[in-house]
Amino acid sequence: MPGILDRINEANDIKKISKEDYAKLAQEIREFLLEKVSQNGGHLASNLGVVELTMALHLFLDFPEDQLVWDVGHQAYVHKILTGRKDQFDTLRQLDGMSGFPKCKESTADAFNTGHSSTSISAALGMARARDLLKKHNKVVAVIGDGALSGGMAFEALNNAARLKTNMIVILNDNNMSISENVGGMATYLGKLRTDVRYTKFKTGVERTLLKMPQVGERIMETMRRSKESIKRFVVPGMLFEDMGITYLGPIDGHNIQGIYTMLERAQYVKGTVIVHVITKKGKGYRFAERYPSHFHGVNSFDVNTGKSKSKKTAPTYTDIFSKKLVELAMKDKRITAITAAMPSGTGLQAFKEKFPRRFTDVGIAEEHAVTYAAGMAKAGMIPVVAIYSTFMQRAYDQVLHDVCLGKFPVVFILDRAGIVGNDGETHQGIFDLSFLGSIPNLTILAPKNAIELEKMLEYAVSFGGPIAIRFPRGTACLEMTDTQEPMVYGKSELLHKGSRVVLLAVGSMVKHAEKVRELLLQDGIDATVVNVRFIKPIDEVMLERLAEDHTLFVTMEENVESGGYGQHVASFICDHALPVKHLNISIKDCFVEHGKVYELYQRLGLDPQSIYEEIQKKLKNEY
Repeated sequence: MPGILDRINEANDIKKISKEDYAKLAQEIREFLLEKVSQNGGHLASNLGVVELTMALHLFLDFPEDQLVWDVGHQAYVHKILTGRKDQFDTLRQLDGMSGFPKCKESTADAFNTGHSSTSISAALGMARARDLLKKHNKVVAVIGDGALSGGMAFEALNNAARLKTNMIVILNDNNMSISENVGGMATYLGKLRTDVRYTKFKTGVERTLLKMPQVGERIMETMRRSKESIKRFVVPGMLFEDMGITYLGPIDGHNIQGIYTMLERAQYVKGTVIVHVITKKGKGYRFAERYPSHFHGVNSFDVNTGKSKSKKTAPTYTDIFSKKLVELAMKDKRITAITAAMPSGTGLQAFKEKFPRRFTDVGIAEEHAVTYAAGMAKAGMIPVVAIYSTFMQRAYDQVLHDVCLGKFPVVFILDRAGIVGNDGETHQGIFDLSFLGSIPNLTILAPKNAIELEKMLEYAVSFGGPIAIRFPRGTACLEMTDTQEPMVYGKSELLHKGSRVVLLAVGSMVKHAEKVRELLLQDGIDATVVNVRFIKPIDEVMLERLAEDHTLFVTMEENVESGGYGQHVASFICDHALPVKHLNISIKDCFVEHGKVYELYQRLGLDPQSIYEEIQKKLKNEY
């Protein structure tokens, strides 16, 4: 028997559903999410928590005329369902399939491409300002989580919004959880607002009393609403948003569709920017996700009945190796401290946090602050280890350059999820760090070929005495390669196999690919030299000059964009020193890499061993 969800086939179809069926539709959406995400993986808890909120927004807005901007965007699955994309969910986060984040090219109902946090208010404000200048009248709504609200960019946007007085609604989706537990002053402040029922009760009582007063009551209430010293100031002193010049409404139940809709209707008539504070429960409707929201934030395929993952973890990840080794080193050196930007579990710092709580800092979603905070700690004598995903380190470029490297402070940067990360797509691929970090003076950059080398590099980094970064990939740590036991020497690469004619210069995760390429070349009678680059910056100039004496082709291999990457630095060296060799740069060309399984993306980008082998053969044929 067809359900109510079957009647949702394009944007705005929800408006045809009767109010009596809203609860049933919400239930069907949750069942649909569980079915699809349990099969393909994805972001679950956050989407289960915004079902009613999204429904209310779709009842309030008209797509694509009105514009809805989701912060981060991993919670936009329900939005996709309600805009005619439910039939595409079998391809969610698959190669050439539907993205797990809003994408303008995917639907006109997706107002803005998102993936990183704290961006929605800025983007929505820009849209609202453009609407006013173009004399249009569409609605603009931004949805931001309480965790993302701790990001400085969100406050920059609110500050500007107060000045511009442009009509816009900001939904503060408050579930008291980002990916990990929220921390800091904003979390404390919102906690007080959530629990302070005095304001809501008092405000409601005053309004009811005034409305009963004939003729004057309504005028008095309107005057109080407009007054800077509004009702809420008598009950909740120092209202942060009101002090900024932003109207605040709430908090309200984020699972009451009619209540949210009524508040949105009210908000649209308030001049300027309005924050509607909505309380939701992450993982709502699925007991395992409600109990373990962090675990069910992003999941692989799992059994709906038990909540257990279908994938077997057979070996430790690079993150696991880093986590264990850092704790070991911190036990020996009390100067080592660890810093994360709202991701202690994802970056492997949870164990450090539990073992050394006083030496651990979670700054919230504030990568820029994390880096400069680390610079201050280093200047004062500590050895800070800052663990941030490669894609999020992009946000702190100026702080790395200006606050750490300019002063040569001994900060250790751990870039997790470097290279191709897979199903999260364009906004999360860690393929730019070698380029933007490689341009900074005084910064040393390393990449391990396997788990053992990551441990060595971490030991080296905490005793290095200057700015240093270690990048490693997502997923299972490579354990199969034998280790040469060569000590870490500044700027020196590791010669794994000495051959002739072709040199494979491989960065980090590409070393294992280089070894497979060598096996393929051996079948053609070519015994290629294999080098584990180790140091991306500085490059090993001595080894390059030596190898140029008895080789004709240098092949650089990296999971980074070509522009500004390791390969380009090698190409410059070859040119500057007139080395008598040709160069093949195996890297990612000038593009953003979409979502798909890692091995699929390797093949598409020409980074898999077979593709590299074929490119080498083409290059060698051109020698004659």
